[in-house]
Amino acid sequence: MKSLIQYKSNNNVVYSCKYHVVWCPKYRRSVLINGVDERLKSIVLEVAEETRSDVIEMEIMPDHVHLLVECDPQFGINQDMRYIAVLHNQTTPKGTDLYYTRKPFNYQKRRKAM
Repeated sequence: MKSLIQYKSNNNVVYSCKYHVVWCPKYRRSVLINGVDERLKSIVLEVAEETRSDVIEMEIMPDHVHLLVECDPQFGINQDMRYIAVLHNQTTPKGTDLYYTRKPFNYQKRRKAM
């Protein structure tokens, strides 16, 4: 019988570290649509290539993301998630006024205090 788990090896380590990561935007708003999902997918794949991780499966819903990643235990999943956040922040224009970045979400008004 063939083993379903495939092991990888590093200098002194044999490993099979798979992580199921789920994250969502603030207040679980449906913002991962209209090209944002494609940009997120390209960022995740770029980071996976850079950190030598394997994206086994990725599913982007309008309000959350499922990601199944296999990565080296020496670096860990936190390194991949940090690189995704840094790369996203580098692609956001510098000096962007908060008013213009939130303008598409004007329909979501704050609740008035009573």
